[in-house]
Amino acid sequence: MTDRLSSGVEGIARIEIQKRLDLIQVIIYMGFPKLLIEDKPRKLEELQMNVQKELNCMNRKLNIAITRIGNPYGHPNILAEFIAGQLKNRVSFRKAMKKAIELSEQADTKGIQIQIAGRINGKEIARVEWIREGRVPLQTIEAKIECCSYRVRTIYGVLGIKIWIFIDEE
Repeated sequence: MTDRLSSGVEGIARIEIQKRLDLIQVIIYMGFPKLLIEDKPRKLEELQMNVQKELNCMNRKLNIAITRIGNPYGHPNILAEFIAGQLKNRVSFRKAMKKAIELSEQADTKGIQIQIAGRINGKEIARVEWIREGRVPLQTIEAKIECCSYRVRTIYGVLGIKIWIFIDEE
């Protein structure tokens, strides 16, 4: 569950775990929950057993809830998974970054910055490429910024994707 590369479930924005004395509640925020709805009873039982083993909570009740996010492309983890899928399909990294920026603009963000590092397009030397659209005030404490870093394995090697999304001033 900690490594998204091997989980096989895409579209997970974040996971919250709330522990109480007699109950452990796991809330999974997904952008596209249709992946779990297709085979819901079997996959939820399997997920519940894996979480019980991982958290070592055989004497507590475990409750798993799946919540859908309103605009999924406003979350950096889902955008990073989108870019990773594009890079695995050998789409140009600039096209993938521009398409991700278009998707995030539909989600009403004030600014976005995307950075890709590694052997981009299979070049012999590693480099860092980034693109920014709108405002991304990384120096301001009051700014509400969501960020994520994501690794993707391509045929040329491992690429790192970092995304910063500026949502609003507080």
